[in-house]
Amino acid sequence: MREEEPAIAIPGELEQAFRAYHGVVFRTAYRITGSAADAEDVLQSVFLRLLRKPEQFDAMENAESYLRRAAINAALDLVRARQRIQQTELPELPDGGGHHDGELRRALARALAQLKPRPAEIFTLRFLEGLSNPEIAQMLGISRVLVAVIVHRTRQQLRKELQPYIGDRS
Repeated sequence: MREEEPAIAIPGELEQAFRAYHGVVFRTAYRITGSAADAEDVLQSVFLRLLRKPEQFDAMENAESYLRRAAINAALDLVRARQRIQQTELPELPDGGGHHDGELRRALARALAQLKPRPAEIFTLRFLEGLSNPEIAQMLGISRVLVAVIVHRTRQQLRKELQPYIGDRS
């Protein structure tokens, strides 16, 4: 007979943060994974990490920024893990153009998962979360110029990898 685990008391600050920001974490993860179930998994993992290491929560200066970044990283980790498990080739797409949004979304998620963490995070904040370069620079504590350079290089790299889906767009 297995003993039940004792109930964990959730610190008040963490519960308040969950109530205030669970939507931000879920939406951020959903934009990357394209799946509500995966976004729920990311939401749980982000807040479970904080529950297990409350000192991370206490050290947060900006809870929303921290949680958004944690969601991005957890979602990218999930996509990468799925890629390692599945390792399947995409089926050949018809020549007629009209690609499905779902295929493009999955291809983008796979391409993002291939990026190094910082460029993936900055690209996600810029284009999936809609933050401006100055907002990203402030959030990450880096220069605006560095953000712009990373955004430019990442867009070029993703454009190359998504060429079969987007055609010859400049």
